[in-house]
Amino acid sequence: MGRATTGTVTAIQGDVRDVELGEGRFDIVVAAAVLHHLRTDAEWRSVFAALHRALRPGGSVWVFDLVESTIPAVQRLIWARYGEYLSGLKGDAYRDHVFAYVEQEDAPRPLTFQLDLLRAVGFAQVEVLHKNGCFAAFGGVKNGI
Repeated sequence: MGRATTGTVTAIQGDVRDVELGEGRFDIVVAAAVLHHLRTDAEWRSVFAALHRALRPGGSVWVFDLVESTIPAVQRLIWARYGEYLSGLKGDAYRDHVFAYVEQEDAPRPLTFQLDLLRAVGFAQVEVLHKNGCFAAFGGVKNGI
């Protein structure tokens, strides 16, 4: 990292809907297990646009988060597999606790929705790094100068 930038890492803690990220401030933004808490389409669009604005030309955003499928049968299968994993990890009560929390607190969106939104707010290139069940790693690159 030091060859490309000053090597400075800035951690920002707060509600992603409210924090002031600035304009052209960052080379890279990493959002890990953050975005699935957004509720409305307007919040999703606003946050993705803010991430785009916060990046310098040629900068990139990388997301690691909970996602859904647009196909109901696939979503049911993925959720069942995740439930099996949670039960195996700490039992059925833990699975039920996690699922109840997700139902109450989270609003994950399909990976395709998020990739389309990255493009819609101005990211020139988008890429899926990895997807396994209900989790994905993906991102986008802002046009350079």
